[in-house]
Amino acid sequence: MPLLPASDLSAVHEVLWAGERLHLLPERALWWPAAHTLFIADLHIGKAATFRALGQPVPGGTTQENLARLDSLIHRHGARAVVFLGDFLHAPQARTPQVMQALADWRARHPQVAMTLVRGNHDDRAGDPPAELCIALADEPFALGPFACCHHPQTQAGRFVLAGHLHPACALQGAGRDSLRLPCFVSEPGLAILPAFGEFTGGLLLPRLPQRRLHAVGGGRVWMLPAVAADREQEGERAWHR
Repeated sequence: MPLLPASDLSAVHEVLWAGERLHLLPERALWWPAAHTLFIADLHIGKAATFRALGQPVPGGTTQENLARLDSLIHRHGARAVVFLGDFLHAPQARTPQVMQALADWRARHPQVAMTLVRGNHDDRAGDPPAELCIALADEPFALGPFACCHHPQTQAGRFVLAGHLHPACALQGAGRDSLRLPCFVSEPGLAILPAFGEFTGGLLLPRLPQRRLHAVGGGRVWMLPAVAADREQEGERAWHR
């Protein structure tokens, strides 16, 4: 694996899940060094185009921005594989000529990288990526080493689940009414939920529970928030089910 530039080393937040060392990246992606594999959740390509098709005046450029960040991650880490944990395309309206051409150009820049999409709920509506993108398709759970790659958070006997779907976020409280909302990684026994990789995707605020660790993303860094006391265990315990 190529060495990270010195300026990037402090941004790496390492965790040990299922006996494997993984890096939670500030780009809202997960890196598995031993397998040279990136995990990306909720890319939602073409979401802005979908809103514009419905008459909503939202800005463009999000597809190119998302793909440029993917380019950077693939090159920086020397990724040999990328696993998309669902919601690759946002909707049928995302299949504009401009979006499809941007995807084709992006895939052509990484012909040697194996790519797999674990279908999510938006993929059911938007349809599979074009065959010429050479992205393998799988339904959840997709077994990969000790992991079960899924879109929806769930439990799988004998495997550690990597999932997306919720676009998790956390809230930091300052003095008075001051607060800050940030995307986050979420880990619980046997399960981790990745933040949405795509721009323009929003987030679901998750409560902090004793068995749930939140890893906030902001300022080019990822850091673990302090654990909470056991007497808050029942607070919002079903918040991530939707």
